[in-house]
Amino acid sequence: MKKAFWYIIGTVFLLSSLAFAADKPISTVKSSQVKTTIVKTAKMHATGKVAEISNESIKIERTVKGNVETMEFALDKPSVNILVNDSVKIDYTEKDGKLTASRVVKVTVKKKEVKSTGTKSVPDKK
Repeated sequence: MKKAFWYIIGTVFLLSSLAFAADKPISTVKSSQVKTTIVKTAKMHATGKVAEISNESIKIERTVKGNVETMEFALDKPSVNILVNDSVKIDYTEKDGKLTASRVVKVTVKKKEVKSTGTKSVPDKK
């Protein structure tokens, strides 16, 4: 009886392992895997003097290769402490053919220190 019991257990084990090892059928629905790419807009910058400023827009004049060029930008948020004739640097992007300023920063001009050439005046002998 024990021998028959072990044959039945072995047969069940063998058949169940074959059932689990069988290939599963491939789904008939094909999923198309689409690779998504994120397109970043290029950030550009311009430096110049403020010609006009309002809460919605800013207009600057900049010199490019000796030519004076006027650029107008739409502002995301109103700029603070910027007046006409201030030198500014603007980071902007182009959206729908419109230049939109994301950051407006006042530029301070650093003056270079003039060094003396090392000549000393000699006191007169009397």
